[in-house]
Amino acid sequence: MKYFIKKIVTLIITLLLVSILAFLAFQIIPGDVVHSILGTEATPEREEALREELGLDRPPVERYLNWGKDVLRGDFGVSYRYSKNMNEMMPVKELIGDKLPVTLWLALLSVGITVLIAIPLGVLWAGTKNKFLDGVLNVLTQTSMAIPAFFLGILVTYLFGIAFKMFRPGAYVSYKTDFGGFIHYLIFPAIAIAIPKIGMTARFLRNSTLTELTSDYVRTARSKGASEKRILFKHVLRNAMLPVVTFLGMIIAEVVAGSIVVEQVFALPGIGRLLISSISTRDFPVVEILILYITFVVIIVYFIVDVLYRVLDPRIREK
Repeated sequence: MKYFIKKIVTLIITLLLVSILAFLAFQIIPGDVVHSILGTEATPEREEALREELGLDRPPVERYLNWGKDVLRGDFGVSYRYSKNMNEMMPVKELIGDKLPVTLWLALLSVGITVLIAIPLGVLWAGTKNKFLDGVLNVLTQTSMAIPAFFLGILVTYLFGIAFKMFRPGAYVSYKTDFGGFIHYLIFPAIAIAIPKIGMTARFLRNSTLTELTSDYVRTARSKGASEKRILFKHVLRNAMLPVVTFLGMIIAEVVAGSIVVEQVFALPGIGRLLISSISTRDFPVVEILILYITFVVIIVYFIVDVLYRVLDPRIREK
């Protein structure tokens, strides 16, 4: 119970500190949201009226405290740049709620593809005695890790979209209109995200497995006549997965936070793309909530990783 209380307290303190830092950053960086909104129609009178309407005429500390109280009540404010119509600004909760499913489904598909391919590949690679296959896998994983994300997106688009015509590049299908078409379209950006992750995870698991195969308990199992297959799957793999679990946690946190480059290449209206556009337009209410979301995701993912560590290695529970 103390462990869970400690994690909850850490989560609260971290979110508080991150929210303060994000707020301070927007006070320091150059640019004026009022000028950005009004553009060429800006006049001193209109600027003053808009500042008062948005609460920007108040002291920073007061603005932060008011914002924090609203967030605790579930009110994330309104976007400075997005609107429902000419007279009504878009609530941040509604705006992010519309984009979040895109990023979450993209993350689920990409992580699923990574795990389904990388784990068997890493085990196969660690157990192979074929030098040619070892060399091929070494080159393939290194290549997949070296290719930039935007170029992978272009390659996937050309190969599956233009050459094989398995999807229409840029023709994003909303989950609200056709969920099947939505998932079909997301498979290809998910592949672009997963390719380097597969290479990294497979290589990580292979190295971890080879290290475990030199351990004393493996030599003991061999001396008792256990088969290599039994040693690998019953003893070695469980221990080899410990560092891999942490690495997979990093991957999950990264993709759930928003794959900015891939979302741009495939024209996906996800969290990453929204974050970039909101920063460039000084849409502070949106950026603040997105930063808190990313922080929350990272902390929760690492909490789950800690729990899995305790399940896989009973020795950790005793500490």
